[in-house]
Amino acid sequence: QVQLVESGGGLVQAGGSLSLSCAASGRTLSNYAMGWFRQAPGKEREFVAGINWGGGSTNYADSVKGRFTISRDNAKNTVYLQMNSLKPEDTAVYYCAQGSRLGVGRFAYDYNYWGRGTQVTVSS
Repeated sequence: QVQLVESGGGLVQAGGSLSLSCAASGRTLSNYAMGWFRQAPGKEREFVAGINWGGGSTNYADSVKGRFTISRDNAKNTVYLQMNSLKPEDTAVYYCAQGSRLGVGRFAYDYNYWGRGTQVTVSS
């Protein structure tokens, strides 16, 4: 059984930064792509960023490109999302997910294990 636990969310002013972490237990992350998704109130869950199994390939939503950075430490079974220049529209619950294959997917169906999420709120 895989468990993913996100941490690092909180309240920050526009222009500020937050760093999210996702710690996995129950199965090594190293053989799978990992991703971050987010869901704002009244909106569907959307892809934010993904990283392949080895960390050599990443993919970002256009809305966060240049501001967010995804990384992973397979030795620590942890994935990170560094978020800079945050905007009020980044406010959402952020979810970590483990992919079902080596390569990065941009859709929820590419991922088969999910964390419970961490709230990120950006004030204007």
